[in-house]
Amino acid sequence: MAHVTHEQLDRLLEQALLADDHEDLARRLEALVGAYISGDISRAAILVLAAEEWRQAGQPARALDCFQRAVDDGGEVGVDPRAGIADTLFELERPDEGREVIEAIRVDGEVTPATALTVAETLVAYGDLREAHRWATEGAQGAVEGSGEYTALLRTRYRIRVDLGLPEDELDALLDASH
Repeated sequence: MAHVTHEQLDRLLEQALLADDHEDLARRLEALVGAYISGDISRAAILVLAAEEWRQAGQPARALDCFQRAVDDGGEVGVDPRAGIADTLFELERPDEGREVIEAIRVDGEVTPATALTVAETLVAYGDLREAHRWATEGAQGAVEGSGEYTALLRTRYRIRVDLGLPEDELDALLDASH
């Protein structure tokens, strides 16, 4: 059993980056979850990292499993793992299921700015600009002014607004002020 520290995880990620082997890293992260007893980072957060590595390795079904395990674990994560599930479902050409997951996130409420950004980026990638604009707007309105997430949401929202041909508004002025 293991106590997982940020330093251990950073070393593992660095080694894998040098080896450029996403599958190996995903396996090692899952093994770490299996040995986990405590740590500075939650088991769910490690599962999300493993899921992202499985996606990078071209194995979205394995990623979906890790994202779901992160949801089931319920530990603290930066972005709701369901946002990763939705994105992976779109990748697997299951957009209706992806949209259902996104709607479940919205209905549950308490969406963090990081989750709103992830959902907005997913929706942009799969062509739903109007819904992406709504997620980016709500995320920006809930973000801490001056934070990286705030700026990223404003920038994402701006790009979407331009693509939609919508007129400039008060949130666009905030992007100018945040530089």
